[in-house]
Amino acid sequence: MQINKMNSVEALVPQTGGTNTGDYISLKNVIKAFVVVHIDQGDADTAVITIEQATSVGAGGTTPITKTVPIWSNLDCAASDVLVARTAAVSYETDAGVKHKIVIFEIDPATFDIANGFDCMMVKIVVGAASKVSALYLLEQRYSGAVEITD
Repeated sequence: MQINKMNSVEALVPQTGGTNTGDYISLKNVIKAFVVVHIDQGDADTAVITIEQATSVGAGGTTPITKTVPIWSNLDCAASDVLVARTAAVSYETDAGVKHKIVIFEIDPATFDIANGFDCMMVKIVVGAASKVSALYLLEQRYSGAVEITD
């Protein structure tokens, strides 16, 4: 992976509780995307994270992904810096521990329903009212200078 072909896009600015939806991005010029979610779990509710595909960055035809993707997490960042591989899935639910957590999804754009025009994505995070979340997209681009926030 060449650093000059990497891009980062702020998916979700730090927000508190409820249903939080990230920005939509296009994967047309992306080889691989990593969705990095930070959770400051302030209550004993679990956090549920899903990745949704769409036909445009304007949220056209949004639907949850249907093919499993690799997922890693660290459910207690204060105790360790080790990411643990989780069972590949279309979503991830944390435990209820009141901890700082990181969850990472590895997205291969080829797993999307490209035949039906799904080449965009977003992250959705549902957490308890006292929790805070944010997310970042790390993108390996086909060529440097590609823009993912437009179709």
